[in-house]
Amino acid sequence: MKINQVEELTGISKKNIRFYEEQGLIRPNRDPANGYREYSLADVTDLNRVKLLRKLGISCEDIRRIQDGNLSFRECIDHHIISLSHRRQDLMHNQEICEQLIEEHTELSGLDAEAYLEKISEMEKGGTRFMNVRESDVRKRRTGAIIAAVTAIGLFVILLGVILWANKQDPAPQVILWLMFMIIGSMIIGTILALLQRLKEVQKGEIDEASKY
Repeated sequence: MKINQVEELTGISKKNIRFYEEQGLIRPNRDPANGYREYSLADVTDLNRVKLLRKLGISCEDIRRIQDGNLSFRECIDHHIISLSHRRQDLMHNQEICEQLIEEHTELSGLDAEAYLEKISEMEKGGTRFMNVRESDVRKRRTGAIIAAVTAIGLFVILLGVILWANKQDPAPQVILWLMFMIIGSMIIGTILALLQRLKEVQKGEIDEASKY
């Protein structure tokens, strides 16, 4: 069957189906005549199993290890149950702090943050995990930088297309045309370099300082 049918049967998008294939979680056969993927009912079964385990929070790596026989299904689930138990305890501790805030303070202006931060620090030493501000900020800043860069590059590509269209309508001197190409190309390269630098700053220096409070 084709990927559209598999998407309909499993409710998994074509993009994710291909992603799972790239991760080695399914291995569909290919039609020798045209090289197209031919999915079987066994592939559908595997995808539904992958979908279930992913919804439960099992990583693709662990699913692949189970399939390859490097990790038993029971061992994986047992380990995940322990992880979920720890996460539940962390959430309970988070809830307790929030409830104390409500009971003891009605306004932010009267909040003694240092006392609570000290308490949280002691709880973290005991293994409790609270929100990782740095990871959250890094993810948001990284996403914003990528979106901005992709938007800018898209505009440059559109501009390049307009120039090519205009050149077909009224050919410009080759020197001017090549100069425009070089300018737009330089802008695209500059945007990519700026993005890489920004991602590096976000990952290392800038957010490190911001997250120290």
